[in-house]
Amino acid sequence: MPKRKSYVLDMDGVLVMGSQPIPGAQGFIEKLIEKGARFAILTNNPLFTPRDLQHRLKNVGLDLPHDHLFTSAMATAQFLHTQMPGGSAFVIGETGLTLALHEVGYVLTDKNPDYMVLGETTNYNFEQISKAVRLVAAGARFIATNPDPSGPSEKGIVPACGAMAAMMLALLASLPKP
Repeated sequence: MPKRKSYVLDMDGVLVMGSQPIPGAQGFIEKLIEKGARFAILTNNPLFTPRDLQHRLKNVGLDLPHDHLFTSAMATAQFLHTQMPGGSAFVIGETGLTLALHEVGYVLTDKNPDYMVLGETTNYNFEQISKAVRLVAAGARFIATNPDPSGPSEKGIVPACGAMAAMMLALLASLPKP
């Protein structure tokens, strides 16, 4: 009996580069599906749900099933669920992250959350970041979806989750010790 192979692929830089498919990517995906191979496509981008990513990929010429996509938002939600099932979180992030947390039974709140979860967003704002720092200082556990300091955009480099996390940690480190 032949051994079954499983494949784990990164999305950015392996299947797509920005908004362009990597040459041969669609053919490779089609062969995996045709052979019934087990595969997962991972991304550290927590902005979008798997269905959103499927749609975005299809628009650039890559057609693949959404259930093969796994995001850092989903990993974060699963981790939090194992740490504290049914917990609560204050979230800075987009639909991909908030939906993943809802799907594991988390409540999103700014009133005494168990966790402060930082993800990617194109709308970081001073008030949200200030509130997040205050919540962590008051006891919420801090978790970030990915450590990337920068990310690509059509306009060039943008600050990503890791840069925002570093800024928040620097603020927290500057607080007086009780």
